[in-house]
Amino acid sequence: MADRDLIEALQTVDAVQFGTFELSHGGTSDYYVDKYLFETDPHCLGLIADAFAERISESKLAGVALGAVPLVTATSVGTDLPYVIVRKKTKEYGSGNRIEGVLEDGEEVVVLEDVATTGQSAIDAVGALREAGATVNRVLVVVDREEGASERLKAEGIELEALLTASELLDSS
Repeated sequence: MADRDLIEALQTVDAVQFGTFELSHGGTSDYYVDKYLFETDPHCLGLIADAFAERISESKLAGVALGAVPLVTATSVGTDLPYVIVRKKTKEYGSGNRIEGVLEDGEEVVVLEDVATTGQSAIDAVGALREAGATVNRVLVVVDREEGASERLKAEGIELEALLTASELLDSS
């Protein structure tokens, strides 16, 4: 069952917009879930962090830069669990890191994401974390657009758990 308070909060900040939108994977959609509207609103961010916290035990957290950084930060503060940030590609200056923060070999990590469409961003992040020695089996996402992310992640041995699905969000609009 969808969290009614979270749906109402996303609607209040107009996080779901209708029209024709190009998505990051190159496809188009007649609606867009604007993660920056819900991630920059303290009430929405707090509800999301609380919902993520209810689903996480003693794992380290990871967020994909840039979109999931507010989510992982708020969740970390609320749970007192440490986190790392996964860059989309290795930094070409300074330390040259792809993963920022402390990550121990064999550490269990849960990836937090904003919106999942194809799941490619999450798959890339999990791959980088696994390459660095982490154990990653779960991705938690605010909204699953229900466009193949769950199936693609499952094929990689990763469970996708969404706070909301696009169907739940759109049915309430």
